[in-house]
Formats: sequence, C-alpha cells, structure tokens
Amino acid sequence: MPVHGLVAKAASTVVTGAVGAVAYDLARAAVRRAPLREGAVVVTSWGLRGTRRAETVAESARLSVADVVAEARERIGEEATPPGTADTADHGHEH
Repeated sequence: MPVHGLVAKAASTVVTGAVGAVAYDLARAAVRRAPLREGAVVVTSWGLRGTRRAETVAESARLSVADVVAEARERIGEEATPPGTADTADHGHEH
C-alpha cells in the first residue's frame, strides 16, 4: 500500500509540472505576440502630454502669482521687480 501512495504523489507532481510547463509556454507565446513596444510608446506619449500640460499650468500659476505680488507691492509703494528676476544685492549670507 505505501507504494500506491508514492505513485499517486509522483503522478500528481508530474501532472502539476506538465500543466505548469504548458501555462509557461502559452504565456511566453502571448508575450511574444503582444505589441509591447507599441504599448510602451503610447503610454510614454500620454505621460509626455500630461507633463507638458502640467508645466503649462504651473507656469500660468507662477505668472498669476507674480502679477498679484507686483500689484500688491505697487499699492504699498514698493517698486516691483519683474517676474523671474531676483534681488541679489544682499540676501543675508555669504557664499
């Protein structure tokens, strides 16, 4: 009787291995046929479009804030510096 149990376990292991090998071969064939490069190009182009849109929105927001700050400085009588320029005369520390 112990031989029967050993044969059953061996047969189960062989079947499991065969099913795994077939599944591996099918998955490998599917990956080979899949247009991975085309998909990668599409996803990358979406990412680039999103990045460019985000940069445009960020620049617009930066300019809007600079306009508000310039108008506020004008109202209190300070001379406003143009957006994007820094006051480098004295900023409190040495380099």
